[in-house]
Amino acid sequence: MPLSDDQPHTRTRLPVAEQTTPATGRQARPLRTLLAILGVVTLLVVAVAIANRDKAVPDRNPAASSGDRARNGTAPAADRTAATGQQPVTTTANGIATGYPHTDQGAQSAAANYAVALGSTDMFRPDTRHTVLATLADPTVLPALQSRLDQAFSPETVTRFGLDAQGRAPKGQLFVSRIVPVGTRTTNSADTATKVDVWCTGLYGLAGEDSTLPVSQDWYTLTITMRWTGSDWKLTDYSRAAGPAPLPGDNQAATAKEIADAVQQFGGFRYAR
Repeated sequence: MPLSDDQPHTRTRLPVAEQTTPATGRQARPLRTLLAILGVVTLLVVAVAIANRDKAVPDRNPAASSGDRARNGTAPAADRTAATGQQPVTTTANGIATGYPHTDQGAQSAAANYAVALGSTDMFRPDTRHTVLATLADPTVLPALQSRLDQAFSPETVTRFGLDAQGRAPKGQLFVSRIVPVGTRTTNSADTATKVDVWCTGLYGLAGEDSTLPVSQDWYTLTITMRWTGSDWKLTDYSRAAGPAPLPGDNQAATAKEIADAVQQFGGFRYAR
């Protein structure tokens, strides 16, 4: 039976926990707080990124030579001993690079290339040895240096390498003497003179089926003293010390033919510090 309008109205009040939020009510306060925190964090991240972008990059210029650092008494970092990319000289005399700049790097480049020439097969023959020395030696010391090396490469010494007195290999065999500079460092430098250590590895021996002196590897350090003549660095003295030598690898030794082919097919380089 429906209730009439004139009957008294009754209002029912629900418990607070069961009341619903009106559709037009504002959002709960915790959500607004979370959004505010996220906004602040985002602004901080952007600010840090901009600050880091404007920071100066540490100097990693590899152009500073190991000789410069040696004189300052500081050990070079590993990345600072890498090749600098300086252009090698473009002039040659008797197949040897010449015309180095009057700089520390120019002296190191000269020493590396002179080490290659002093360890070449040309040093085992009197005529070509004299040509090499006339090209790279200071004229004021050339006679004494030539006499010294003529004694070092005497016929008796040359024959110990399996060559005849004129430095010629036996028929059917190839004499190998090739030097590879591994690195250089300036040990004493002045405006008119310098001393450079060249760490080298070398290949020596006779490549041939009947060779009794197969090609082997050697490690040594060649100290080259040079003088600035006004237009180039020229050799005045040299000395040699064994090592430092690394542990030998587990590579299988090549055949005599493979070594001979490699020496004839792979050309050498001009070296620049």
